Amino acid sequence: MYDKPGNTTLAGYTVLDLTDAKGAFCVGLLAGMGAKVIRVTPDKKDRLLKLVKTADIFIETFTPGYLTSLGIGYNALSKLNPRLIMCSITHFGQSGPYQDLKSCDLVDQALGGWLSVTGTPQKPLKIFGNQTYNTASLFAVNAILLALRQRHATGRGEYIDISIMECAATALDYVLPRYFYNGVVSQRQGSRYWNNAFRLFPCKDGYVLLTMHHQWETLVELLASEGRADDLTDARWRDRQERDRHIDHIIGVLEKWTLTHTAQELEEHGQLMHFPWAQVVGLKNE
Repeated sequence: MYDKPGNTTLAGYTVLDLTDAKGAFCVGLLAGMGAKVIRVTPDKKDRLLKLVKTADIFIETFTPGYLTSLGIGYNALSKLNPRLIMCSITHFGQSGPYQDLKSCDLVDQALGGWLSVTGTPQKPLKIFGNQTYNTASLFAVNAILLALRQRHATGRGEYIDISIMECAATALDYVLPRYFYNGVVSQRQGSRYWNNAFRLFPCKDGYVLLTMHHQWETLVELLASEGRADDLTDARWRDRQERDRHIDHIIGVLEKWTLTHTAQELEEHGQLMHFPWAQVVGLKNE
């Protein structure tokens, strides 16, 4: 059992925690909002059932059907405590053709669509850490808070089924709107954002994130002051659509310039001009 001071939004609420890495972030967020979290194990069934009677939230990450096989699924627990809100976080949810398949964060990223837009055109790149687990945990917390709000009106709890893969697919940022509204299938573009707004550039000693359209004329003046603007001073490049059509040329000119500076120098340049530029800490240009 542990408590976290600070935010008291959920002060007075009790959470039973039967999670592994898939739900750890969810539990941590609830604790951060003031809930009392009690870590329990399914093999201590008598103690678990006793705690359920007064608990508000029960979060678990076992394979579908496992807790039910032990007699501690939602139907059984809700009879002991009709106000209980139970949340299950699994890779593919409690039903469907994938429900019994084994998985991990990497597989969830792939099936959720993330690897189709991360990395280079030739090689997909896994996003650092267990980000699909974190994403699912955020969805779970939102669902739990909504269920608590609903409970205030009805007096009854409910069951929440969280599929990590579905949460990953839902969090595809620009990918789904581009497809549904414009029919565009997004592709992997390395470190370049889909609309060419920014990109990572190599420097003398590392990498820096630069905007490529923000305050274009000011950016060109900066390059020109160092004799590195090439033809970017031409009037044709003031048109963003023209720059987008020839983005490889724009990148080539900018890259020649960034290679003459350290990442910290460029970060300081940008911040002084109120540009959202930043060096990539810990990533060296070998």
